[in-house]
Amino acid sequence: MNVAMIAHDQKKNDIVYLAIAYQNILKNVNLYATGTTGLRIAEATGLHVHRFQSGPYGGDQQIGAMIANNEMDFVVFLRDPLTAQPHDPDISALLRLCDVHNVPVATNMATAEALIRAMDAGLIDFKPKVRD
Repeated sequence: MNVAMIAHDQKKNDIVYLAIAYQNILKNVNLYATGTTGLRIAEATGLHVHRFQSGPYGGDQQIGAMIANNEMDFVVFLRDPLTAQPHDPDISALLRLCDVHNVPVATNMATAEALIRAMDAGLIDFKPKVRD
């Protein structure tokens, strides 16, 4: 199972707390993250995290490519809705890809916890998606 973890600057502490709280579940998946987010998660948990570029430098697009290639099972993207982001078009494109390819995406802590718990309980079918 491939899980992407992304967080805006104001949400990085939250995603680290999420990873710490669920590290016993996350240790059983392949974790992917954008630059600093991945580094902070790895340092806090000891989990192996495949790190892409920072979001503004193309990391969002690298994760988007995995989604487009049916290589990502779900995405946790803790967004800061109160701060303008200079790479907002990349963020919109990533979320659009999740919708197009039917990849579950959590954009806040409550949804992230629900997805992780559902994955752990086997309640979500993450089988490869069939495309037309």
